[in-house]
Amino acid sequence: MEHHHGNDEGGHSHAIKQVESESGRKIPVTILSGFLGSGKTTLLNHILNDTNHKMRFAVIENELGAVGVDEKILSENANEEIVEVMNGCVCCTVRGDLIVALKNLYKKIEQFDGVIIETTGFADPSPVAQTFFADEDIAEMYTLDGIITVVDSKYILERLDEVKPDGVINEAKEQVAFADRILVNKTDLVDAEHLPVIEERIRQINVAAEIFRCSQSQVDPKNLINIKAFDLDQAINYKPNFMANPKAKHDPAVSSVAFQFEGFLNINKLQVVIGQIIDKLGSDLYRYKGVLNVAGMEKPYVFQGVGMLFSGNFVGQWNPDEDRDCRFVFIGKGLDKKGITDAFLRCECDEELRFDIGDKVMAKTGAGENDWEKAEVIEHWDEGNPYRLKLEENDDEIWAPFDDNDCVKKMPRK
Repeated sequence: MEHHHGNDEGGHSHAIKQVESESGRKIPVTILSGFLGSGKTTLLNHILNDTNHKMRFAVIENELGAVGVDEKILSENANEEIVEVMNGCVCCTVRGDLIVALKNLYKKIEQFDGVIIETTGFADPSPVAQTFFADEDIAEMYTLDGIITVVDSKYILERLDEVKPDGVINEAKEQVAFADRILVNKTDLVDAEHLPVIEERIRQINVAAEIFRCSQSQVDPKNLINIKAFDLDQAINYKPNFMANPKAKHDPAVSSVAFQFEGFLNINKLQVVIGQIIDKLGSDLYRYKGVLNVAGMEKPYVFQGVGMLFSGNFVGQWNPDEDRDCRFVFIGKGLDKKGITDAFLRCECDEELRFDIGDKVMAKTGAGENDWEKAEVIEHWDEGNPYRLKLEENDDEIWAPFDDNDCVKKMPRK
């Protein structure tokens, strides 16, 4: 039982808070990922040279060698800020340098439309994405807009099937798994009937990402920039799309668990379940997000995360003509679809409660067998709790987090 006090909607032990910068503006960041030779730099040039969007970007380049190459082939027509993070992979050895670069850049580019980070072809996007959750200063200055992965139509299946030694990641799988948008590039180099095979394989790993076929990385930047794939306030707007194919078969190494069902969830049970999933799977969770219908709440509960870093809150609004259902997707290694799905289903509840307002009940107020007190139901579904109760003995008000006999029961007959 919980004593009534102010609480943060969606508060959770894993939750992270992204506060506003002093100027009140966070600069959106796009991560460009993809294996060597897939067409990332071509895509970057395409974005920078596009005259329709009229946006200005800062570009962070990452090279494995000691001498920068990409800066020599980046568009000379773009008036951008280019920063190179060299001598290592941006996802590991020089991640600290990335943080320093972002902090140093902020004042200089505060009015820019965004930052684009092009990672080396060997980079796992996960730690880069986590930077924007884990570092408080970065979280004040920037918001992660989305991860774009470019794959080479000719070689992507070979990359995905590559067997790595124990403990060594398959970078191509990681890059596909983390993506919000996937560009199936160089379509001119393969037979047309090969493309559905590629896309089905991608769907086995990532059911959430939108896929674009292209040649020479020619995709309209409006489909890649300002997509707000990591923005909780906007996530509800993308709900119809983020589980494009929930019935896809699972890749044995990296898979997706996607599920959708009608009904209401109890927020107190939900927070426990999400915490258990994150604690158990940890770094094997690449990406996850969901939009849930919580009993007693008018706003949808939207959550998302990378690894152990979780963020969730009540945001946005349900559309008047849509069904208030629950849907989520988890992408990672060694996922137990039935276990995750069953865990969420255990949070289901009925909005119709057993006791009416004004009913006299017995409330569990402690851990002991005899810790029961007489109380009156004074409100239903208060901040996601089934009951708000007033104790008869001292007029204290408490919440009953669950509508069951372990928490609230009938007053015994005299």
